This record gives sequence, structure tokens and C-alpha cells, in this order.
Amino acid sequence: MLLIWKFFVLGFSALLPLINPLGSALIFLGLVGLAPSDTYRALARRIAINTVIFFAVIELVGSSLLAFFGISLPIMEVSGGIVIAMIGWSLLNQKDSTAPNPEKTSTSTLPAITPNEIKELQNKAFYPFTFPITAGPGCIVIMLTLTVHATQPKVTETVLAHVGLFISAIALSVSIYLCYAYAPRIARSVSPSTVHGILRVIAFILFCIGVQIAWNGVDSLLRPLIHST
Repeated sequence: MLLIWKFFVLGFSALLPLINPLGSALIFLGLVGLAPSDTYRALARRIAINTVIFFAVIELVGSSLLAFFGISLPIMEVSGGIVIAMIGWSLLNQKDSTAPNPEKTSTSTLPAITPNEIKELQNKAFYPFTFPITAGPGCIVIMLTLTVHATQPKVTETVLAHVGLFISAIALSVSIYLCYAYAPRIARSVSPSTVHGILRVIAFILFCIGVQIAWNGVDSLLRPLIHST
């Protein structure tokens, strides 16, 4: 259970700043417009399910992709850790003015949509609503890195680590559903300063996770050299 919890926290903390359910919900709100509540909930449900499947596929085939391209685990840890740390650093230093303002993104300023447009929105549940609006290329890099990091000496430990990552994907998908399904209500109630404060803390955690993963890879690369001298 400790290993499951560890990789659940790793996966959730690393992916949350990139998925950013609150910020993505405001983008989603602007794209959907004045749709009925049922339409928002139906789209949110499909996007959440697509996100779980999306991450599950990456988690299952990630190691095979690395083997196919001949990329070693330590190299992936170093590269992925640097990317994660850079993403965390950029989010940490992001200007407040770039954030979406819920007060300006009210449903009264959004155009109404027709039934035909609702059908078109349903066809966009995976692209672009799931990828890349909800889970973009950065999420792929992070999930691949965490998948490699989840490889343990024992098979049972590896399975438990992957279970933790999968549970984190489910938890993130639940947050996506809640934020997307109630996007109009959130846009009227959440303060931009509150969203920024939460994201700053999460961005710092993401930066630390990236440094830790990169250090694990560097340690694995240097250890044979140190022992051989």
C-alpha cells in the first residue's frame, strides 16, 4: 500500500499542474458556449473517460516504446526529470496576467449554440477536448517518465507502482469531470487569485519532483563509473 500511495502522489502531483482542471475548464467553457447543463455533463463524462484510457495506454506501452528506440531507463529519468523541472519552473514564474479570468469568462458573454453544433462538439470529445486541451504532449512526457520510474526490482512492486499511477489518472479524470461539468458555475464563483495561489504551490512541487527524478537517473549513470575507478 505504501508503494501504491507513493506513486499515486507522484502521478497526481506531476500531472495536475499540466492538466490544470480549473484553467482547462475555462478554456472548455469558451469553446462550448451557452450549451445546456446536460451537454456539459455528457461532454465532461466522455472527456474524463478518454483521459483515463489515454493515460492507461501510455502507461502500458511506454516501456515498449523506450525499448524499441533503445532508450535506457536512467537516460529517460534524466531527460524526463529535466523536462518536468522546466515545466514546473515555467509555471512557477508564469505571470498572473496570463491566467484566464473567471469573472470575464461568464456565460452571458458566450455565444449560444444550435443542436447541430452540440453534435459537432460530441465528435470533438477526444480531439481537441481530451488531447491536447486537457492532456497535452507534456502529460505524455511526464507519464512516460513516471512509467519508467515505476519499474521496480520485483514484479509485484512494479505492478503496485503502476496501480498507483493508474489510480492517480482516475483521480485526475474525476477532477476533470467535476470542473468541466460545472464549468459555467465555476467561472462565476472561483477567484483568479485563488487559482494562482494553488497553482504556484503545485508548480513548486512539480519542480522538486522533476529534480528528484533527474537526480535518480544521474545517480544510476554515475554509480558504475565510480565503482569502476
